[in-house]
Amino acid sequence: MAVPGASLVPILLLGLGTCLAASPSPKGVECILFNEEYMTCTWGSGQTLTANYSLYYWYENKLPVVECQQYLWDRSVRIGCRFEQSEIIQFQAFYVRVNASCNGQTLEIPSNRMELQNLVKPEAPVNLTIHNMSGNQLQLTWSSPYPKEQCLEHVVKYKSNKDTSWTNQEVKGVIFSFPSVDYEKYYTFYVRSKINNYCGNTQLWSEWSVPVFWGNNSTSKGVAEEQLQWFWIHTVLIPIASCLLLLVLVVLLVRMERVWVIIMPRIPNPSKNFDDLFITHNGDFQEWVGVPKDVVESFKPNYSESICHVSELPSKEGYERLQDNGTHLPGVPGQQEHGPYKSSYVGA
Repeated sequence: MAVPGASLVPILLLGLGTCLAASPSPKGVECILFNEEYMTCTWGSGQTLTANYSLYYWYENKLPVVECQQYLWDRSVRIGCRFEQSEIIQFQAFYVRVNASCNGQTLEIPSNRMELQNLVKPEAPVNLTIHNMSGNQLQLTWSSPYPKEQCLEHVVKYKSNKDTSWTNQEVKGVIFSFPSVDYEKYYTFYVRSKINNYCGNTQLWSEWSVPVFWGNNSTSKGVAEEQLQWFWIHTVLIPIASCLLLLVLVVLLVRMERVWVIIMPRIPNPSKNFDDLFITHNGDFQEWVGVPKDVVESFKPNYSESICHVSELPSKEGYERLQDNGTHLPGVPGQQEHGPYKSSYVGA
């Protein structure tokens, strides 16, 4: 929000170079005096600033010109200045000048005259309290952190749980009387403040206060019951439903796993069944299957044989040739001996 008298008059100079041309000039300087404790002056709101900005300020008929002591930064770019309470003087003309410099070139942007008493923004009211009065009346009271309470005017904003829009009521003091209340409704109240016309000329309202509520027992009971219902829904029903859904998903997953095993059975791996054979029994199959040692010994051969020499007798024709040649075979009887072919030989 632009403060009256706080905007700058942009001076656009040609030929300042690409840096200043790419960096837009601030549209205005907005100064706000917060609760008369400190003040900020910012520029370039909503713009992307790239140049190097410097702020200088002075009061009318009071020199010298002073540079800002506490700059406000955003992404390594100066976007404002903070003034402490000791640097603030009300009811005197206040001026600022912003210099935008880049690559040795400077764009000087002066300001208009400002009155700091017209730039005060008080803090939000505190300690809102509702009092029950006679005749169905309510009384709302509050206090303000602003040091000059007589310089404030206030607005009360209220609405019931059955209303569709808010009602605003201007109040001069710190007491608001609500003439008639409906005990079947539940009310919400807010308060904000600003400097009145006797101490300044401003439209800077404070932030809305923390709300305060009022309602009868039945209304409170209804709200409590509604809150209890939501409590049971969020803390009981939703977790139980989530657990049941998770359980159903697990059961479905197990069933699908069984179906998958039936459709695509796993091929057994027999190697694990023979680990004991080769590791513990060193490949001894009989020991692995548990065959008794006496049975193993009974299958071993337990006998011996003597050597027997065997000679082959020649045929009849061969024998006769040997006789004609006068050759006597060892172990074969001669003519004087009876041989196996003697009868057939004599008969010839």
